[in-house]
Amino acid sequence: MRFESLNAQVLGISGDSLKNHKKFTERHGISFPLISDKDKTIRRQYGGGRTTYLIDMKGTIRFIKKGIPDNEELLAELRRLNGS
Repeated sequence: MRFESLNAQVLGISGDSLKNHKKFTERHGISFPLISDKDKTIRRQYGGGRTTYLIDMKGTIRFIKKGIPDNEELLAELRRLNGS
């Protein structure tokens, strides 16, 4: 809800199957959508590994972080980008 209040959508992307994504979300209580990139189309565009991107509504990458930043770091960056 905190991300949505800043006009942001959280997505997870991996090469796992939809069946594995379903199991993973159930096991970990994840409520955001997971995208299956089995054919590696997205990985070819953005690179592999655990990387977090903030992409604006025009498709411009505004923030990149290798690894997984904590939610507070992402929320602070969204506030900065939104000018709030």
